[in-house]
Amino acid sequence: MRGASRTSRPTRGRGPERSPGPRPVSDRLCLQGILFVLYNHIAWQLLPLELGFGSGQTCWRRLDRWQRAGVFDQLHRVLLAELNAAGELDWSRACVDGSHIRAKKGAPRPVRRRSTGGRQAASTT
Repeated sequence: MRGASRTSRPTRGRGPERSPGPRPVSDRLCLQGILFVLYNHIAWQLLPLELGFGSGQTCWRRLDRWQRAGVFDQLHRVLLAELNAAGELDWSRACVDGSHIRAKKGAPRPVRRRSTGGRQAASTT
């Protein structure tokens, strides 16, 4: 899966302009921080700075930026394609999950249509 690491590596893109302060955390360290938070089920604020992944806020911002850019969708597609090509996927055990699709509640409401029939005249008495 060496090709996946080259083709699907998250890119920093056009981030905020450089300002005085600490140097930006590398993408690799930030990804490690994101995985640490998700794996250990901790709040972003509790990510220890001693680990060198940057602050929890930095990792969260990078995760948000990558998510908006579609990095993880692209990574998922690349990994599936490579695993499928290598014969490592067992599609007989696959299932479809529609939990991320909004369910419409109730029957569809009829559209109000303009009446073509005559109306009773308003009473003038």
